[in-house]
Amino acid sequence: MNRRLTFLFALAAGAAIGNLYLAQPLLDLIARDLRTSVASAGYLVTLTQVGYAVGVLLIVPLGDVVDRRRLVPGMLLCSVPALVLCAVAPTIGVLHVAVTVLGLTTVAGQLLTPLAGDLASEAHRGRVVGTVGSGILTGILAARAISWLVADAAGWGAIFLVAAALAATLAVLLFRALPPLPPKTRLPYPALIASVPAMALRLRSVRWTLALGACGFAAFAMFWTALTFRLSAPPFSYPVSVIGLFGLAGLAGAVAAQRSGQLHDRGWSLPATGAGWVVVLVSFVLAGLAGRSIALLLIAIVFLDVALQAVALLNRMRVFAVSHEARSRLNTAYVVSNFVGAGLGSAAATTLWAFGGWAAVTTAGVVLSVLALGVWAVGRRAALVVVAPR
Repeated sequence: MNRRLTFLFALAAGAAIGNLYLAQPLLDLIARDLRTSVASAGYLVTLTQVGYAVGVLLIVPLGDVVDRRRLVPGMLLCSVPALVLCAVAPTIGVLHVAVTVLGLTTVAGQLLTPLAGDLASEAHRGRVVGTVGSGILTGILAARAISWLVADAAGWGAIFLVAAALAATLAVLLFRALPPLPPKTRLPYPALIASVPAMALRLRSVRWTLALGACGFAAFAMFWTALTFRLSAPPFSYPVSVIGLFGLAGLAGAVAAQRSGQLHDRGWSLPATGAGWVVVLVSFVLAGLAGRSIALLLIAIVFLDVALQAVALLNRMRVFAVSHEARSRLNTAYVVSNFVGAGLGSAAATTLWAFGGWAAVTTAGVVLSVLALGVWAVGRRAALVVVAPR
């Protein structure tokens, strides 16, 4: 994994996962153009995520049993017709089907991350995986921004055609850059899929890390969901265009993800995870005390994003360390647990906002941070146990 190949991995992973967010800022344009309601267009985001979750569950584990030199470019190529169908969809129903298929096929980022861990040397694995992880975060942010710019200039369908051309190009580049990668283990497909929850439930170190990962994504989703309510309500009353600019704080998280990989390489993963949760706790306190101060709220946003993205990368690295042969399946378990945490966090934000507003959300964030610190303190020894499940 030289720097050139690491950059290619980061670019491809970011482009792949960015496909999930292309439609998000364009819902109003799509609704008007296809003569449908904004609510119906809003299902595009949900269906894309549902397709992606199914793809992670059913396709990503194949990274342990097939040649990834063919699998990764193959999945990128599979997303091309889905992207083209999105671009030319004549009705909202066709677009619903297209984005579901797009979510299902755009899982290359979750295949590239464990592959980067396999190809990197032990001494630099954290740095390499951190760089690929920062590429994913940057891809999410870039997709939202570029999507709006391209749609404004050439219509909302154009961004899907651009993404299709990029996916095809990256598929060719990856196929040419990757060496042959023989399967790491041999399992029939039903046993392969069944082994994902089996490993997560059997191994204490994995259960501990998945619990921390779910807590982190719950805190992240709860904060950002409620932040939209907070910024659109008095005393701020910002329009959607201004609220979207707050997402640029995610760039700090992308840098943190890259740098935190080096902490893993130096053997500081466990203490850095605990320190990260302390910063999350402080961030929720600052957010609760911000009141009308947008400066203090911005500080809390940056601290929270940096800490949670760093913790997420460190969690992933510890999961990868459990087994070389099962790294794709372990990554599947990790991503699924994050999805569950994010879903619970989003639901909690809506309920808490209705119950007690911003104060209720930030108080819940403090409680969740304390809970995560308790999980970290009690289970940290389990993370030192490394086994090799098949």
